[in-house]
Amino acid sequence: MEFYQEKQRDGAKRLSKLVKELPPFAKEFFIGIADRTSILTRLNYAYDLRIFFDFLIKEVFIKKSVLDITLDDLNRLSVTDIEEYINYINNYEFHENENANTERGKARKLSSIRSFFKYFFNKDKLDSNVAAKVSLPKLHDKEIIRLDIDEIAMLLNEVESGDGLTKKQKDYHAKYCKRDLAMLTLFLGTGIRISECVGLNTQDVDFKNNAFRVTRKGGNRAILYFSDEVAKALSDYLEERLQIEPDEKSEDALFLSSQNKRISVRAVENLVKKYSRIITPLKKITPHKLRSTYGTALYRETNDIYVVAEVLGHRDINTTKKHYAAMSEDVRRNAASKVKLRDEDK
Repeated sequence: MEFYQEKQRDGAKRLSKLVKELPPFAKEFFIGIADRTSILTRLNYAYDLRIFFDFLIKEVFIKKSVLDITLDDLNRLSVTDIEEYINYINNYEFHENENANTERGKARKLSSIRSFFKYFFNKDKLDSNVAAKVSLPKLHDKEIIRLDIDEIAMLLNEVESGDGLTKKQKDYHAKYCKRDLAMLTLFLGTGIRISECVGLNTQDVDFKNNAFRVTRKGGNRAILYFSDEVAKALSDYLEERLQIEPDEKSEDALFLSSQNKRISVRAVENLVKKYSRIITPLKKITPHKLRSTYGTALYRETNDIYVVAEVLGHRDINTTKKHYAAMSEDVRRNAASKVKLRDEDK
């Protein structure tokens, strides 16, 4: 929980800095939505609005600075201006997110502008929500990438042996093999999120009940359960972990980096990439894809989308359906043989 609170404080500092780069009236928007949005959502809004106002001073209000823009200026914008902004994104150089000008990136940015305009329109400070009159870009279904059953075993075997690594990587692997195996087994055996994984503390793990405590999105705490296979990987690593003298600020952290600090999201992403591209070079496997792999396996075993949603921590069942809808064909195929029209014994 302390790790989550630290992330919240860090996010709040970054948001405060970003808001100062926006027109003064933007601060009211972020205060107004604070109680119903997460700090991550507000940060994304701030990044998107920064790009939007950068567009305005370059293409619409050329003689103004961002800080000089007023709500009256927004009242003067037309649907065409917003459409030109969406086109502007196509050639914008993004540093925070390399996928920001994809279909989904553009849709998110338009949604951010819509929310911004809607807030001030509802406050009677704008005459209309002009952004709402612009259609969202059409989104095409993304290819669902997961590991096949045999690839799961191959990946864990590779993490354990390190056979496919370079000589330099093998030297590193010898020292961190148990840690890496514990993390990947945890992803594949519980569907944990990467943020939940790096936020785990040693005292969050309960081997008596094969359970661990995580902080979900929004700060809610939840208890997840794991199999004996996951328990063994965690136990083997924990024996090693307790012999390590961690950094002063990472005393409770379960997973440590080579600097003996709490491992970072980027480091976990890199180690997943390192091992997975040996096993399946044509699939771009990330920690989230390992989470999807677990969700698929769980759905196959239970045929219950609500169980999958509960375990993965999806607030909206439609999120779960979107990711595992393709699995419904398996369910329908199995169901076809369940109903007997005639008793063959008679």
